Amino acid sequence: MRVITLSFLAVAALVLAAAPADAASRGCDPLDPSVCLYPWPNDHFTKRDKGTPTGRRVAIRRSAMPRNTKGVPIDPTEINRNDGFSPGNAIITRVPGLDSQAAFERTGAVPITDIGRYADRRQPIVVIDAATGERQPIWAEVDANPRNRRDVTLIVRPARNLLDGHRYVVALRHLKDARGRTLKARRAFRVYRDRLPSRSRAVNARRPRMERIFRDLRRAGIPRRSLYLAWDFTVGSEQSLTGRMLAMRDDAFARLGDTDLADLRPEGRSPEFVVDEVRDLPVEEDPDIARQVAGRVIVPCYLDRPGCPPGSGFAYESPRSTTPIIRATSTIEAEFVCNIPRVAFERPARPGLYGHGLLGSPTEIDQVQLKRLSQEHGFVFCATPWKGMAGEDVPHIAGLLQDLSRFSTVPDRMQQGMLDALYLGRAMIRPDGLVSHPAFQTADGRPVIDVAPGRLFFDGNSQGAIVGGALAAVAPDYDRAVLGVPGMNFSLLLRRSVDFNTYAQILYQAYPDELQRPLILSLLQQLWDRGEANGYANHMTTDPLPNTPQHRILMQVALGDHQVANVTADVEARTIGAATNATPVAAGRFPDSEPLWGIPRIPAYPYDGSAIVYFDSGTPTPPTANVPPTAGKDPHETPRNDAAARRQKAAFLQIGGQVIDVCAGAPCTAVDP
Repeated sequence: MRVITLSFLAVAALVLAAAPADAASRGCDPLDPSVCLYPWPNDHFTKRDKGTPTGRRVAIRRSAMPRNTKGVPIDPTEINRNDGFSPGNAIITRVPGLDSQAAFERTGAVPITDIGRYADRRQPIVVIDAATGERQPIWAEVDANPRNRRDVTLIVRPARNLLDGHRYVVALRHLKDARGRTLKARRAFRVYRDRLPSRSRAVNARRPRMERIFRDLRRAGIPRRSLYLAWDFTVGSEQSLTGRMLAMRDDAFARLGDTDLADLRPEGRSPEFVVDEVRDLPVEEDPDIARQVAGRVIVPCYLDRPGCPPGSGFAYESPRSTTPIIRATSTIEAEFVCNIPRVAFERPARPGLYGHGLLGSPTEIDQVQLKRLSQEHGFVFCATPWKGMAGEDVPHIAGLLQDLSRFSTVPDRMQQGMLDALYLGRAMIRPDGLVSHPAFQTADGRPVIDVAPGRLFFDGNSQGAIVGGALAAVAPDYDRAVLGVPGMNFSLLLRRSVDFNTYAQILYQAYPDELQRPLILSLLQQLWDRGEANGYANHMTTDPLPNTPQHRILMQVALGDHQVANVTADVEARTIGAATNATPVAAGRFPDSEPLWGIPRIPAYPYDGSAIVYFDSGTPTPPTANVPPTAGKDPHETPRNDAAARRQKAAFLQIGGQVIDVCAGAPCTAVDP
């Protein structure tokens, strides 16, 4: 018996020595052997770097990345430019036994329907801010998509975005299986938790970092002996998330002669533009729009291919550089379309930028509801393609889904598209801009656009709201934006959207491992943050970015939206500090124990602040699992078609605009006309 015991201990010692060494050779974390980069996100996959604001830099090895069916790993070079992880990162690990809804309920983990439970003293899933010890509002869920339990991951989501540059600690404890049995920690973690000896240099070298985690948790009232697993990660800095876009914007506007972008005064000159087509529409053809103008605005191109075509991206001096080379040696002719309402020929109309939907085009301004908004409330709307996520990008994106190594070209080009929109907005409000052309004048030469300072506003729907949130955070020429059926964080949104089904088929054929799919989407989010609201939300309203005015946001949400999940709008609202009406939805119309938890109520109207307003058209509420809603009619377009919602937009999109109550103190409803 003694010989057997000694032999067993010897083998165990060898395993403890060998397993971390093998993991280290690939760049994995042995704390979760199920997937190389689990648990995720994780400072184990970073290095110290004194040259970054966080003092760290992501350092994922190519050998650790997911591979497609051709055996090609995703190239981590672009992700490794970050000095931390996404502020909306999915926190992911595999917990054998915690792989069903029954096990989840037995565990008592905080669900999406009762986020307030994140603060329970004995909550088994906790995320704390290491600097303050404060708990981060979160919810947890088991992935509902895999066909086999062995491919089910535990996913933890921030209910409000994490703070730029902050370090967070994740703690899992008191986890149970479907029969209520407490799950035992893996030995790789118990080596640290229980201070077990190890002959592995890699294991022992990590002990100081793990002890720091245990100290952070102890200060937060979480003893080490209770832990199933714990790790830490650092969120990327403001510079890492937004620095590329700000560098482009500041350089481009300096070329126009404007360096003070925070004062809402468009100094310098207008961008150059060309008018290609003018169509005067008889009233019997269009009762709302009198003239449509198509043209091009000339914008500096900051990508690495002349003209910034699909597939182009930023150029850098080195693989470690985080600032793109700003050469602007070429320009891009950004197409635009403008609709001038009939009322604008009586008095100058408010200028409005419009953001189009998923992989669409600027011709979306021909929607009946937007034409009615223009005529009813006096707006001239202009739109330009959201480059990177426009119709012309579809072939490139379809190709990328089969090998994600060049995915950074999508958010890189999205940032160029954001600049295109900012340049178009500047051309709309400069006296030497669009109104200097006869196409934007009455017959007697009066401008049809009001170019007074502060008159520009933004209205976007769906993708136009997702990217429009990022645009609002950097916009120098407007301080109010309406985001229609909005959300943020593509890694949270996609699996809850019916729009993802087509693209998922391509992606999943190339990357068939179901256990890795939450990780793959989260890896892409490290890049997407640069071009969508998730990377900018902490600065969208309060705490504006450098050289940027403060903004106010009105979010109009469709209850049960099939395309942009309601939960993504709720996270955005909490992050930007938006308030909602006293009774946001009718009783029984929301699965949550407290509808819109963590979002304050508007005390009185008119309300001078940012807001989120739900419009209910009777569609069943969305599922609580991470799957898309399919029941009932998709209400995605209903709010924008509602006259009351348009009236609310118009009251907000003006100088000194405020949120008004268009629902007589009751929950808002909306129906298609």
